[in-house]
Amino acid sequence: MQSVQSSSGGPVEGVRQLVIFDRSHPGVSRDIASLDPPGSPGLSFPGCPVHPLRLAWVDRFFPCSLIRWLQAHGHRYDLLVVNGIWGFHLFAAWWVLRRRSIPYVVFTHGMLDPWFKRTFPLRHLKKWLAWPWAMYPALRDARAVIFTCEQERRLARQSFWLYRCHEVVVPYGTAGIPHPAHDYATSFRAQHPGLAHRRCVLFLGRVHPKKGPDLLLRAVAALQQLGLWDPARHCLVMAGPATGRYAHTLQRLAHQLAISDSLLWTGMLQGDDKWGAFQVAEAFVLPSHQENFGIAVVEALSASTPVLITHAVNISPEIAADGAGLVDHDTLPGTIALLTRWLQLDSLARQAMAHQARRTYEQRYTIEGYASALYTLFTSMVEAKRHPTA
Repeated sequence: MQSVQSSSGGPVEGVRQLVIFDRSHPGVSRDIASLDPPGSPGLSFPGCPVHPLRLAWVDRFFPCSLIRWLQAHGHRYDLLVVNGIWGFHLFAAWWVLRRRSIPYVVFTHGMLDPWFKRTFPLRHLKKWLAWPWAMYPALRDARAVIFTCEQERRLARQSFWLYRCHEVVVPYGTAGIPHPAHDYATSFRAQHPGLAHRRCVLFLGRVHPKKGPDLLLRAVAALQQLGLWDPARHCLVMAGPATGRYAHTLQRLAHQLAISDSLLWTGMLQGDDKWGAFQVAEAFVLPSHQENFGIAVVEALSASTPVLITHAVNISPEIAADGAGLVDHDTLPGTIALLTRWLQLDSLARQAMAHQARRTYEQRYTIEGYASALYTLFTSMVEAKRHPTA
């Protein structure tokens, strides 16, 4: 049984891909309990029962409906998986299961990263009000607290001094490009003829301050002034929702910096259009200030697209070790250095990095490897529950 906190974003997409993967494992049965209200558009998990549990007004503040549902149905499941820690759904699960024999595990999804403590100190103080009596005991008593990479595990220890749990690292994975040898790029170029004969760098994801897109625009402006970026030969493709307030702020910034001719705003891309953008791009760039895992980073690797990322992306040590991309600081000088180093690579070096990007994906981040590791872990927990003396 899986508890999902929200109807969008990387964690929910990860659950959706595991549901698809479950179809090839007849012995696995999964239900999803969600704190979204019935009829929410994000609750589409074909072939998997979904229980929307925001059923009363009080559920906006405390998940009473989830508690009642777990009390009535929790005994049907061998294992409970909780995604995310804030919003009291973790506390609700702990409250019901703490005196029962049903094991539960928790995915923190980067919510214990100390970046949030540094960036939003007042919010962190509010979290301390709930931490000692709600979140800390729930994490302490979980059969496992699962982290997607080693760096996420290390960083999680720095947010609260009251911290103890059974830490387990299970490298995350995603489905990646459906057909690596298929040409998605031609269709994408046909939709955007202005990309012809230009070297493209791609930003794809939420247009949000945490992702550092402002650093990217200022870095392009700096490279133009240095003569390293020519709008006639280079293009930064901005793929993400471009209608929000922050996106409009960035567009005004681009105008002020006189780099509008260097940008292509595509809006959010999905399906073949997304994979076409990855294939058209020489590199994917993400100057993020905090990134628990970075599904878009791994999707780029799956499409043989090298990645230009910051140390704040938690899988950056693996990327740097493999040579599947370039890594620098999440500052303006760091972002300028990333783009400069990429532009100065010769074609052979870029091709070698592109080949390594795909190898890194296959060796570290496939959905098959991720699901297999999870199933092995979960099976051991279920067996321990059924045979406690073994």
